[in-house]
Amino acid sequence: MANDLQVNQALNLTNQLISCLEDAERHLSSARNWGFLDVLGGGFIVDLIKHSKLNNAKVSMDRVNYLMQELQRVLGAISIPGDYRMEVGGFATFADFFFDSGIVDVYMTAKIMSSLSEVRRLKEKCYDLKSRLSQLR
Repeated sequence: MANDLQVNQALNLTNQLISCLEDAERHLSSARNWGFLDVLGGGFIVDLIKHSKLNNAKVSMDRVNYLMQELQRVLGAISIPGDYRMEVGGFATFADFFFDSGIVDVYMTAKIMSSLSEVRRLKEKCYDLKSRLSQLR
């Protein structure tokens, strides 16, 4: 059974996680909106803005991964979901800029929407964990 210090640390980390996930969600939602514009023929400037939003989301998700590792350390035997990484970089980013076509734009937007759904699911799990931890106080 967790002691009060562990519960408080876990609650603090969970609150930080939720905040970072909300940041990532905001950036991904914005990137998705720019992605929709890109599908309609946005061009290079739209690509720059969209990828800037994706980079901001990645920074938030890197922080989420760190906080999840810390939460795992604090909770010990309690299992939480693992590493969350956005799958929108690499060749897809290169293709989005250099083969700026409707197919690539639709693919990127679909990847952004998938990442956004994953962030939202993880945020719901964090709210559930926060509720459970609050009951242990």
